[in-house]
Amino acid sequence: MRLTVIGTGYLGATHAACMAELGHEVVGVDVDPDKIAALRAGQVPFHEPGLPELIRKHTATGRLRFTTDHTEAGAFGEVHFVCVGTPQRKDSEGADLTYVDAAFAAIAEHAAEDSLLVGKSTVPVGTAERLAGTLGVEVAWNPEFLREGFAVEDTLRPDRLVIGVRSAHAETILRKVYEPVLEAGTPLVTADFPTAELVKTAANAFLATKISFINAMAELCEAAGGDVGVLAQAIGHDDRIGKKFLRAGVGFGGGCLPKDIRAFAHRADELGVSLAFLREVDAINMRRRDKVVELARELCGGAVLGARIAVLGAAFKPDSDDIRDSPALNVAARLRLDGADVTVYDPEALDNARKAFPLLGYALSAEEALRGADLVLHLTEWPQFREIDPERAASLVARPLIVDGRGALDGDRWSAAGWHFRALGRPAPVEERPLQGL
Repeated sequence: MRLTVIGTGYLGATHAACMAELGHEVVGVDVDPDKIAALRAGQVPFHEPGLPELIRKHTATGRLRFTTDHTEAGAFGEVHFVCVGTPQRKDSEGADLTYVDAAFAAIAEHAAEDSLLVGKSTVPVGTAERLAGTLGVEVAWNPEFLREGFAVEDTLRPDRLVIGVRSAHAETILRKVYEPVLEAGTPLVTADFPTAELVKTAANAFLATKISFINAMAELCEAAGGDVGVLAQAIGHDDRIGKKFLRAGVGFGGGCLPKDIRAFAHRADELGVSLAFLREVDAINMRRRDKVVELARELCGGAVLGARIAVLGAAFKPDSDDIRDSPALNVAARLRLDGADVTVYDPEALDNARKAFPLLGYALSAEEALRGADLVLHLTEWPQFREIDPERAASLVARPLIVDGRGALDGDRWSAAGWHFRALGRPAPVEERPLQGL
């Protein structure tokens, strides 16, 4: 089929390349000429494994091309996918639909009457119905469920497809678009507009809640002297709960979960339904950042002024260069404001971090960041950090103190190498606990 993708950011560029991989002819459209020029040259302005290769492959075959011309795109496409961002509004917790509205209006003006406009952006419930009532072209909704670092896999081999449609015609078209995916056995959920919109925000709200739940248990373990790692292992054996997203740590960040749960709760309020628990989910998440800052002060003798602190990680998650609402950089910046000399290392996100946080120090390797440090904070779960040799690391630092803010390091191994090892929700070393009965 002939498809267009409106918006060539993270979602749009991925969707365009993957639709070409499925065999369609695809035109990616964006108002940013620099972004289009880069994509035409096979350059992707963010880190996503496998995506640059896919874009270069299909721009070379001619199956994928990019333009800034909505007239050209409208004349070309049978199906138009809108893949633009919905950031949080500056004046409230709600989603800013400026880009969504503009993208639908721009392509609808030039699209053929029998074409289908498909929203993939994460929007408040009611958006599809509103757009369908104002545009002269049929609308459908097909929410995305991409994980940064796995976006290509999640598009080509998703765990489910959800389509919100109001006609058999729209469902038939989308089944044709995704025919190779459906033939591979991917479940298809056909829904009405409100349900399709709610599925994405409900999924993100559930994941955020699960992460904050185990972090609340970490807070309780810290107060009671328990071990959240053992607790998580025990409850994770219950298949009704499962082990995924039960690793306590410094919490979630990025461009989706934080703003999506706020927008979800905000929209629920507008509809007269209270999702107040999501605000506590958000609050628990932010408190974990506070805990890391508190631990850093404690390990530095009560204050971090003048301390040299190495921060391992800048991206909000591994396999990404996305620093939006990054817990690692939030903690690093706060310690820098407290007077610490902070040096950050990340395998992919250094350029973005430098632009957003120019007052922090940056290293080109983990070893460089560790050299002379009084304290090490592990705040992004890159696999490279799990492979660091604790004995070698101990020879580089001024003081072997480390806080594992992701619960991903082997504490016994680091302790055996002479490190004072702390992790969120886990007991302090025995020598630090107050003696009972004395």
